[in-house]
Amino acid sequence: MTDASKIADDLRALLARAHAPYSGVQVACAVEGADGSVHLGVNVENAAYPQGWCAEASAIGAAVSAGTAEFARVYVASSLPGHVWPCGGCRQKIFELARGGCEVVSLAPDGTPERRTIEALLPLAFRLDPATVRRG
Repeated sequence: MTDASKIADDLRALLARAHAPYSGVQVACAVEGADGSVHLGVNVENAAYPQGWCAEASAIGAAVSAGTAEFARVYVASSLPGHVWPCGGCRQKIFELARGGCEVVSLAPDGTPERRTIEALLPLAFRLDPATVRRG
């Protein structure tokens, strides 16, 4: 397991790279692969709402691009006070690549973690079996 306090420090430093000129809310995310690799992302807003990227989506894209196909843990931090959690769309994105019991860790500005499983954050979730999805 990755050291949550180091991840919290890394994400606090990464918040400054978020592109949030409209909401002013900076979000950073770290995705930990089942192999122990860590991939980072920040939110990237643009004027054509809702075409921006959540930090979770950015980190997931980085992880998948690097070849990480299964997640053990996802960390989220923001410039807001208290704990933040992924939006519904990002919960589904995480669930698609999460191994069972994947932890989502919300880090408060002081680094205090709160943990939930992705199953607790996305009850009654579903997965499509790619082998059974009808194609063209």
